[in-house]
Amino acid sequence: MVKGVKGQRKRITMEPSVTPGSTKNAAYLYTQQGVYKHEDLDALRTLSRADGDVLWVMLSDPELEDIQRVCADLSISEYVQQSMQEKHRRPKLISLEQEGFVAVITLELKSKRPVFSEMQLVIGRNLLITICKGQNLPHEQLHERLSSLTGAALRGSDYLAFEWLDLVMDHYVQALDVLEVAVEAMEQRLLLHGFQRSDVQGIYRLRRDLLRIEMVIAPLAEICRRMARLNSSFVEPSNQAYFAEVSDRASRVTELIHALRDALAFAFEGGQMLEQMKQTDTGRKLAAWAAILAVPTAIAGIYGMNFKFMPELEWTFGYPMVLTGMASLCGFLYYRFKKAGWL
Repeated sequence: MVKGVKGQRKRITMEPSVTPGSTKNAAYLYTQQGVYKHEDLDALRTLSRADGDVLWVMLSDPELEDIQRVCADLSISEYVQQSMQEKHRRPKLISLEQEGFVAVITLELKSKRPVFSEMQLVIGRNLLITICKGQNLPHEQLHERLSSLTGAALRGSDYLAFEWLDLVMDHYVQALDVLEVAVEAMEQRLLLHGFQRSDVQGIYRLRRDLLRIEMVIAPLAEICRRMARLNSSFVEPSNQAYFAEVSDRASRVTELIHALRDALAFAFEGGQMLEQMKQTDTGRKLAAWAAILAVPTAIAGIYGMNFKFMPELEWTFGYPMVLTGMASLCGFLYYRFKKAGWL
């Protein structure tokens, strides 16, 4: 429920029927008295903040003019402004004396394929600017998390940044849970049914997706590790342990990605070995039957030459003896091949 208060502030009371942060661009001021929402970002220039108040400015797919106006109103450095306007394909950290900039790649699975978007954080003293480029991680999700944590926002803008990074890691873990199930299903299919053309394509697609995810999450562990050790005005010593926690989570997720890629490699190698064994078994059977059939073929070929002098042709038992000899030799060869496991 939103109630008007004096000036341009709107106080927010978190109720289940309201979805905070539904506007594209907005600002939230967290104070000891409550949370105040500002939908008009032009008010940032004249907004008064007491000591301990935390300002969170959220921008969703902003235009260049929106970024420039917000940065000018909040005195963001030119170097950070340039980074905010760029498109980043991998995580990035800029640490200045009064502010920090973090670019993170967010992940969502759509039809079991990874879709990446970018999220940027500008962290100042009791100031946080978030820029979401894409729909992977809307601001509403962090609002829902903060609404369940009493006084969480008043711990500082660096704590809000930690909550954002932790939420990013939650999405990575959820996506990898789905991919882990897909990898296990691929392993079982390869080991039970052998190779199919679609399976080879599926293995390649899974390994490539895991590699793409690893490339965007692996640097995040080092970035959070650096933030846990920063001696700066925008990361309080009391909150540094939170970034170390995110770093550990990123490292564990990276290890999981390595394990899944190794599992696919082992499954591929196992499938190849099974396929080779099948081909070898088929080759042995063909060779065994060729040897068995060669006996009657050779004998029939000899008696089919129509020589003039073949005394056994005049013998009463010649025909039965030839058939018996052919059957005996074929039976003996079948027995030997069967015993050797070729048939």
